[in-house]
Amino acid sequence: MITLIRTRTLDDLRSDLTNREADARAARSKGEQHELERDLATTAANRAGATVEELRAALTRATQDAARLEGELEALRAQSLLDTEDRQALRTLLRTTRKQSSRADRVYVLFHHGRLHSVHPTVEAAEIAAESEGAPRSGWTTHTPGGALPPACEVTWRVQPLPFGTTTP
Repeated sequence: MITLIRTRTLDDLRSDLTNREADARAARSKGEQHELERDLATTAANRAGATVEELRAALTRATQDAARLEGELEALRAQSLLDTEDRQALRTLLRTTRKQSSRADRVYVLFHHGRLHSVHPTVEAAEIAAESEGAPRSGWTTHTPGGALPPACEVTWRVQPLPFGTTTP
């Protein structure tokens, strides 16, 4: 069966087809634009995710470095305090040594059965050394310079002062 279509209706249908084709092209173009924007957004999101991960790793490293540096700082502070204390102790020892060396004009020699046992800066130090070797804690007698000494075999321990630092011309 043959259908008859009027010219006007045919023109209307053709123009409607043209309009629909233009709308389809516009929709396809918009779809392609949206796909392109989606791809760009996906790429940007992936880059942002990678950047976030890198920043998290950098933050973790920075936190660990900060903790390590804080520990090192505490150790250095403690070492600095020890160094200051050591310098003060050394200054005190140096002062004491200088005072003692300026006053030392004699030494005290400890004899055991007439043989030299040790040399000490003070009588007390010599007596302590003898006591640590078994000498009695009491009964020490002082030898007067110029006086006669008992024979060495009669005296177990003896402390004798000797001049120190004298020079002969």
